[in-house]
Amino acid sequence: MTAGLPAHHQQLARRKREAITAAATRLFLERGYDGTSLAKIAQEAVVSKSTLFKQFPTKAALFEAIVTEYWKSGPDLAAPATQPGDLRASLSAIGRQYADLIGRPAMAGLFRIVIAELPRFPELGRAQFELGKLPYFISVQHYLEAQHAAGTAVVPDPESATNQFLGMIASYVLWPRMLLADWSPSSADIGHAVDEAVTTMLARYGHSADDRQQP
Repeated sequence: MTAGLPAHHQQLARRKREAITAAATRLFLERGYDGTSLAKIAQEAVVSKSTLFKQFPTKAALFEAIVTEYWKSGPDLAAPATQPGDLRASLSAIGRQYADLIGRPAMAGLFRIVIAELPRFPELGRAQFELGKLPYFISVQHYLEAQHAAGTAVVPDPESATNQFLGMIASYVLWPRMLLADWSPSSADIGHAVDEAVTTMLARYGHSADDRQQP
């Protein structure tokens, strides 16, 4: 949207966008999706309504942008994927970054909004899944496929393996938070949960290329 604009105008547009998404996130979490108006978001972001509508023509588009930005702030899988020999270290790094991502209060809040508003606004569920969780899931799946191809792991069904790995972490870090307001595991407890998930993955999939050749 800002392509072709002078650098100063691009920077100003980015700042306004950041102010809008920050205000919208705060209001969505406080008031819910249906209880938050675009006019109130513009007021809280200290921008004109025309500026907001230029960036986000609908409330759904704004919510989609928030979801996308939150999930994109997750781990960069390019670095571990270039070092296929150390499966434990790579899975540990991915697992800890994933735990940090889904452990943020705002992430749990976004899930709560989706669940609460899903009957009336099914597009929120699609946004959370198709723009957030699915691209993230596919990036981890591609990493496991690369390890399988490199011979550092035997992962015949990388989709299932990705579900298992991320699911083991989310079941401890994220989902209890959805029901327990005081759920706040320590960093050490989260680290232990990730380590156990990695150990389980290595026991199931962490075989060498020579092992793979055996009948």
